[in-house]
Parts: sequence; structure tokens; C-alpha cells
Amino acid sequence: MREIRPTLTPDLATHCHGRPVWRAPAFPISTFRALVEHVARLAYANRDELLFFRGQHEDYQSKAGGTTLYPSIYRGDALPGRELRHRFEMLDQASRLLAERFRAAKIDGYRELRQKRYIQWSILQHYEVVSTPLLDLTHSLRVACSFAQLWSTDPTCYVYVLGLPYFSNRISFNSEHDIVNVRLLSICPPAALRPYFQEGYVTGTSDITTDFESKSELDFRRRLIAKFALPRVQSFWGSRFHQIPESALYPRSDQILDLCSGLRDKLRDDLRSGDVGAFIKQWATLEEYLLEIGRRLTSRNVSVREAISALAKKGVLSGTEAQQVDVLRNFRNSVVHRPDTVKPAALEAWLGRVPELVRSITKKAP
Repeated sequence: MREIRPTLTPDLATHCHGRPVWRAPAFPISTFRALVEHVARLAYANRDELLFFRGQHEDYQSKAGGTTLYPSIYRGDALPGRELRHRFEMLDQASRLLAERFRAAKIDGYRELRQKRYIQWSILQHYEVVSTPLLDLTHSLRVACSFAQLWSTDPTCYVYVLGLPYFSNRISFNSEHDIVNVRLLSICPPAALRPYFQEGYVTGTSDITTDFESKSELDFRRRLIAKFALPRVQSFWGSRFHQIPESALYPRSDQILDLCSGLRDKLRDDLRSGDVGAFIKQWATLEEYLLEIGRRLTSRNVSVREAISALAKKGVLSGTEAQQVDVLRNFRNSVVHRPDTVKPAALEAWLGRVPELVRSITKKAP
């Protein structure tokens, strides 16, 4: 995404001492009214940006130092490519199951949800089912402050002010800034109460998943206009304002919450992410090895099935092993594309068998 250079208020400029906002300490603010007034000055000074807010109980820092605001799917220092691909495979599984459950429950808008991945991702992100390439934001400063204080156990919590392009649609793509912005109030069905109470939005980098030059281009610190440190005390609100209670931010009797909770439990119980991740990594190692030997033996680019056949003809795989690897390939496709058909016991069995196949092939490889 494109990086912005925010116009700071005099107080913020002095506080940052020429450093980018994300590298400077959070600006301390003592009351909600003072925060609103400061944000008003920032909004006026940065009129080319539409301001959004995010509250956190902690100011997460990268190893290199400074605030980092990655969508959940990209979090983690030195994120391996295989792990990232696994996270997107889990997201694909959850998206398919979500669409199936919306259709079965006849939720308003299930046809549109089935066709648009950003609607699927938005619901999965906002209801915390799996990691996604989207970051939760709100248009309400009061909501952001309430979230920041809600889960904090430290004396200080944080609110971030981000500048995004203006938008006109429910799902807005800005090619100049490489940003997609989703207004949850417009794409979520009425049965989804949480986004309405939280005035929720989600944002991400459009059309980027696992293929990027530098992960830092996905960090929303590039859109950071200000970060504030708030005291976690009731006096912050004063007598005229009040923190939004948890029961309002997370309303009960939310049909989509119940549906997503059941989906999260199914993904956890049927295919535990740790087991799935370990299996996907094992298969990726085996697949890479099969393709490498297959290409060497045939002097051309081959598919996995063609590689299995070539290795069997050359005696690198016995007939039984070739059959097992092909069964394993089909099982891997089921894990990724039809997770509801896979039993945990079968996954555990293959977790023990894959390393044996790799060792056997390695011994006989030319």
C-alpha cells in the first residue's frame, strides 16, 4: 500500500522530534474530550484522508522497533512462506464452510456472500474465526477507546488514528493507494449485530495474498497519522462521556456470532490448526522433493502425478509407495478443499506416515 506523510499538530510534531509517527512513543492524552479535540485538529490538517480508529490494550512493536499494525494473517517476524500459505488455506476452508452455513441457515445475502471473498473474509475477521488479510477499524473514536480499555490490564492502553482514502461503495478499491475498505454495516446481514454496535470497518491491501515483494508494504503503520496513550481509569471519560460496556460491544443473541462460533469450534476440533499446519508442511516438503526428482528424470516441468509416475518407472518408488503417495495427494486435496470430509484420526495417521515416505524416497533417489 502507498505510505502517507501525515500533517501533524504542533504538539505531535514536537513530540515526534522528526521521527515517523510509528517510531515515536505514543502521545499521552488524559481525557476523552482532549482526545476528541486533538483528533479534530488532525482531521482538519489531513483533509485528503478519511480518519479511522483502532483501540488496542498494547502497542505491539516489531523487532526493528516501532509500532506494527499488520492484519492477523501476516503477523509474526520472519514469517515462512509455507506457514503463510497454510494460513491462506485455512482461510479458504473457513470461507467455504461459512458460505455453506449461510446457505443452510438461509441467512439474508447468502448468495452474495458465496460469490464475494471480501464479504466472507470480513465476517470471518470480525467474528474472529480465523486469521485474515483484513484489519479491524472503527469510525467511532468512542468505540476505539472502549476497546482499548476493555482488555487492558496495564495502566496504559492505546488508540491509533489511520488515514484511508475516501470511499463511496460498500466495498471500495483504491488502485492508487492499493487499499480495499469494507463497510461492515452495508455488507453484513441484519442478523449480524456486532458490526452495527461497533460501527465496524475492515481494511486490507487489495489483490495481495501470498505474493509480495516486502511484507512491510502490508503494514498499516504506513497509514498511521497518530497514536495516543490513554490511562485505563474511569476519570478518562469525565462526567459527560462513558465507556461502552462489553455487553454492548459484544451483544448477545447475535445469530451470526452463534454460526461463527460453531464454525470456529468445528475447525478447531475436526482439523486442529497445529495438526493441519504440520501436515501441510510435511506434504509441501514431499511434493517439492517429488517434483525436483521428477523434473531431473524427465528433463521437463511435470505435475505431481507425472512425477509419481516417473519415479515409479525408475524404481525410486515401489508400486506400493507410488500408490500411497497418490492416495496422500488426494488426501491433501481433501484437507484443503473439503475439510468437513476429513477425520482427525486420518490426519494423525498420515502425520506419522509422511516422514517415512520421505526417508524411503531419499534413500533411493538418484
